[in-house]
Amino acid sequence: MSIRLLTVRVRQEQDVVAARQRGRQLARLLGFEEQDQVRIATSVSELARNVYNYAREGEVEFAIEGQTPPQVLVVRVSDKGPGIADVGLILSGRYRSSTGMGLGILGARRLMDRFAIQSSGQGTAITIQKLLPAGSPLLHSRDVGRLSEELAREGLQNPLAEVQQQNQELLHVLDDLRRRQEDLVRLNRELEDTNRGVVALYAELDEKAEHLRRADEMKSRFLSNMSHEFRTPLNSILAISKLLQDRTDGDLTSEQERQVGFVRKAAQDLTELVNDLLDLAKVEAGKTVVRPVAFEIENLFGALRGMLRPLLVMDAVRLVFEDNEVPEMFSDEAKISQILRNFISNALKFTERGEIRVSAAFREDKQTVVFSVSDTGIGIAPEDQERIFSEFGQVENRLQRNFKGTGLGLALSRKLAELLGGGITLESEVGRGSTFYLTLPLFYRGLAPAEHLAPATRAELDPARVPVLVVEDSTESLHIYERLLRGTPFQVVPARTIKDAEHRRTTLPVRAVVLDIQLAGEDTWAYLARLKSREAEPLPVLVVTSTDDQPKAAALGADAYASKPVEREWLVRRLRELTAVKAAQAVLIDDEEAPRYALRALLGPLGFEVSEYDEPEEALRQVLDRRPDVLFMDLIMPGMTGLALLERLRQDPRTRTLPAVLVTSKVLVSAEREAAARLRAIVLSKDVLGQSQAAAEIRQALARAGWEAEASPSAALRPVERS
Repeated sequence: MSIRLLTVRVRQEQDVVAARQRGRQLARLLGFEEQDQVRIATSVSELARNVYNYAREGEVEFAIEGQTPPQVLVVRVSDKGPGIADVGLILSGRYRSSTGMGLGILGARRLMDRFAIQSSGQGTAITIQKLLPAGSPLLHSRDVGRLSEELAREGLQNPLAEVQQQNQELLHVLDDLRRRQEDLVRLNRELEDTNRGVVALYAELDEKAEHLRRADEMKSRFLSNMSHEFRTPLNSILAISKLLQDRTDGDLTSEQERQVGFVRKAAQDLTELVNDLLDLAKVEAGKTVVRPVAFEIENLFGALRGMLRPLLVMDAVRLVFEDNEVPEMFSDEAKISQILRNFISNALKFTERGEIRVSAAFREDKQTVVFSVSDTGIGIAPEDQERIFSEFGQVENRLQRNFKGTGLGLALSRKLAELLGGGITLESEVGRGSTFYLTLPLFYRGLAPAEHLAPATRAELDPARVPVLVVEDSTESLHIYERLLRGTPFQVVPARTIKDAEHRRTTLPVRAVVLDIQLAGEDTWAYLARLKSREAEPLPVLVVTSTDDQPKAAALGADAYASKPVEREWLVRRLRELTAVKAAQAVLIDDEEAPRYALRALLGPLGFEVSEYDEPEEALRQVLDRRPDVLFMDLIMPGMTGLALLERLRQDPRTRTLPAVLVTSKVLVSAEREAAARLRAIVLSKDVLGQSQAAAEIRQALARAGWEAEASPSAALRPVERS
């Protein structure tokens, strides 16, 4: 929404003075500080003087943009003169003029938040903008009348009074500079005194830090030695006892077998204790590394079911895993599995009959997942429910003698849960059973800014994709952007703060910025203005936010605007338009859906836009009509083989050199291999589609078919000219 405030026509020299006065008066009425008032008045004066000197007449328009605070003061200075021939040189600061032309434009550009110029033989239009101060009241159309009355009451001063005003402003500036110089001298003296104390403090801190470092090294050395010195003999005991039990060197008496069993059980218990102690020590020392990945709860439960069912030694107890609709989770799957294994193994130990039920529920309001393991076992008394989470804490009961534990499992589980950003709670009643709850965030938030997604150096960028800086402080939203741009030519370079964004923008070759306006504690409107007022070529900026103020975003230079949640099609389309990335076209022809799905997932990140067909005749018509960049097809299809289809394509001048890859499960006979070679088709086995090196195999096949990776990241691949 644009609110027009005032227009000043420039036809005489005194109109330049009037424009300056009105600029200063409006700035004061809008709440700008005195220095900003001078900046705005000076910028308006310089641009209005250019209008009078070079075009003889024009006008200065003042307006307000934006529906949310802070709004933007917009000043548009326009004329119908001959235009400026050397705009590029002037803006670069390299233009030299005997009349001083260009200095006013450069000055206005430096004094304001945003500057834009359009010049041609029909005239020149310059737009300058400045964000209103934080805390300024929101202006509406009804406030224009009040501002007009204030301006009319103040009126305009004569040129002599304006000169006096400028002199007073200059005196204020000089006085302010003198005060700052005095403050600077005083601060330097204080800093010198402070530095002496800081140096002494640092020396003391360095000494203490050295003590701590040595203690930490000793602890790490102890853990390493303990791991080696304990585990090595224990592993030997376990291995030798297994050899004895397997009668490798002869039979054992029943008493000897019993004795070996005692030895082996004791070694297993001690190994478990050592492992738990080491895990606990690592967590406490901050040495445990969290490795978050995206995973499905259903797959986690499937793995747990396979691991723990063999522990069911009594038919009277059932282990049940409930099917729950929970979104994909982003956390450390291995540590969650470790916690749940501990819950379930404890439940199996202390449940004589009934069932053990494992489930997961998603709380959308808190964006958390609650895992629960409930049993119908002996239960835990209220006074013991906290003690079991302490190290070596165990509760004496009649089943304890059958299942000796270390007493460290629940203590370790609680620390792991806290490490993952969650917690553990317990509900239990003696004689009725217990339920352990593990509550974790759906997205692990413990990383440094977007650590799980962010390429830190150029070497970590995918050379086949276009880096896009996503400035967003929500881990969930960053994960959504990663999912939205998966399978496209664009790679997410995330940043959670403006400082982080500036670091990545200056160190990585980002081609566009996706900016959320609502960053906690950040002035993102000002950052948008800085991005679009860069003297070098400004980056395209897409504002994607829940703040409804598209006019202000456009006024500050945003190239596109969308409200959350953003649609994938819109995001990819606008990024393509703004970065001039054109996707290569690939056609997949296969009568089976599964291979097409797998191949499409692999081709997307390589920069291809994929079209699929399951019927050869229709595919043939589309290929001849659309002329794609590359063709993937099955060998055996109903109605027409891949070789027959390719034979017809090679007969048409439009597709005679089309790169083609035969993707098949069939082992080709010599005649088929000769035909494929004659038709210049590369053969790729479908077996590689499910392997970890599938993308590399496809790249090699494309290169052999006459398609090579492009050196710079835009469209990922480009066809090779062939004779």
